Order: sequence, then C-alpha cells, then structure tokens
Amino acid sequence: METRLHLPIFPLNTVLFPGGVLPLKIFEQRYLDMTKRCLRDESPFGVCLISEGQEVGKPALPADVGSIARITQWDMPKLGIFHLITRGEDRFRVLTAQPQPDGLLMGEVVRLDPEPATAVAQRHQPCIDVLRRLVENLGEEHFPGPHAFEDATWVGYRLAELLPLDLMEKQRMLVANDPIGRLDRILHLLKRG
Repeated sequence: METRLHLPIFPLNTVLFPGGVLPLKIFEQRYLDMTKRCLRDESPFGVCLISEGQEVGKPALPADVGSIARITQWDMPKLGIFHLITRGEDRFRVLTAQPQPDGLLMGEVVRLDPEPATAVAQRHQPCIDVLRRLVENLGEEHFPGPHAFEDATWVGYRLAELLPLDLMEKQRMLVANDPIGRLDRILHLLKRG
C-alpha cells in the first residue's frame, strides 16, 4: 500500500540517493524557516533535482522523483545561516507541488517501495573495487555505516552519487527500480572511462 506524505520540497542542482549524505548551507528565508520546523518537529523534507528554474529566487520546478532527507547534524555559525548534514531516506514520487506564500514548495508525495536487497553479480566486482577505494579515501563521514558492499542497490547508489556523472544520468539512476541494470550502466561508464 502506498504511503502519501506532505513534505516541504527543496529543489536542488543535485540528486540525493537513499542512504547518501548531503551537506547543505541554508540561507534563504523560506529554507531557514523550513529547517527550523524540521528541527523542532524532528521531521524530514524532500530533495528533488531541479527540472526547471534556479536554486535561488522564485520556486523551481522539481523532478518527479526525489528522496526524503533527514537532518542528522546542524550548526548555525552565524545568524541567518544553517550548516546541515542530511541523510537520504526513501525515494518518493511528487504528486503535486504548490508554492506557499513564502515561496517554499509543499508537496504531496507518495513514498516508493525500497528496492529489494539484491546480491552484486560477479561481473560487477570492478564496481565494488572502485567503491571500496572511494570509501577508504573519503572516510566515514561521507559513508556512515552500515556498509553493504554485497548489496547491488547500496553499491549502485553510492557510485551514482560519487561518480562525475551528468545530473540527468544520476536522476535516471535514482528513478530506475533495477539495481542490476544500474550497476550494468555504471560498469559500462567505468569501462568507457
């Protein structure tokens, strides 16, 4: 059964994957207010790739699929600026997104089922090798545990967020409900180099 939620939507020039870490610097008033509400209520917000418009100014048009973001750490180094560390949770599909008077988009979304745990195929071993090196080089703060190198979804999401891919390619990888197909595509891109 699908779960419908009402979430503030934060359109960005990035793609957040389930389990991923996204640092954010918040300074626009609508997002400062959203952050305060999320911290007060311990509630998440939605992150979607911008399909049309800009991050700053009038509300941008969000992509149809995004990820729920939960604030895991925050700091306010000076008045009017939040530094956040967020972590991606489940994917969702945007049903409606309406700008509020302050410009914040409020969305009615449906939570998408998580991909089933799928073992990494033997042919994807190069993907695991690349990801292990990235995890070692970038450190635990970028890859909070638990690590799941045997899970095709986890490996694919981590590589999709880290590799220098076109944003639309990253979005297609978020939308795809096919962990083996995602790793096949990543493997192809790695070999093409």
